Amino acid sequence: MALFLGLYLLVLAFFILLVTISTREEVKANAVMDSLRATFSTILPPSTIPTALTAREDSIQAGQEFQERVTRLFATTLQVAKVESVQPGRLMRVLLPSDSLFFPGETRIRESRYPLFDRMVAAMSKRPPGVRYDMEFVIGIASGEDGTLPVGQTLEMARAGAFAREMQSRGAPPDSISIGVRPGDSADAVIWFHVRSLDEMRLKFRDEASDG
Repeated sequence: MALFLGLYLLVLAFFILLVTISTREEVKANAVMDSLRATFSTILPPSTIPTALTAREDSIQAGQEFQERVTRLFATTLQVAKVESVQPGRLMRVLLPSDSLFFPGETRIRESRYPLFDRMVAAMSKRPPGVRYDMEFVIGIASGEDGTLPVGQTLEMARAGAFAREMQSRGAPPDSISIGVRPGDSADAVIWFHVRSLDEMRLKFRDEASDG
């Protein structure tokens, strides 16, 4: 054991001596670093770059916190709603009766739901840098015998528009609200909450532009 320890200390002293007497040549060091960057930047795809991975992890963490806030919001304010996490940290949906937001047969929103709208706006407005929260309000609408949707204005379409206007009037980011209708029971409505990374959206936009 003593011999092994002595050899170990001797090797350690040898490497300390090498480091002490060595000199750093900036030109050669920079040339090596430039060569490494050029080589690995062509091999690794953009999605595997460490900065991109860090941004994606941050967006997922922010998305999970956002989903938890939305879940608590509907659990305490609107007990009839059903909250589902489709993709943790990415996508969730809230299933609820449309009359729980509107007066029956009207486009007028219940006054008792105004605090719910204010809290949704507050949750969506707390967007960390590099992340955006989007909301889609989709309401069911009866389709014709041939499966086509109505062309003219209907109660469901008017309700979807009233929902978007109410959210925007209370301060929701205009670029984060979208509405739509789908074939189904008009008594049902779905609110989708999306968590998207701005870096991923830019990359997707570039890919679509290059394909076009």
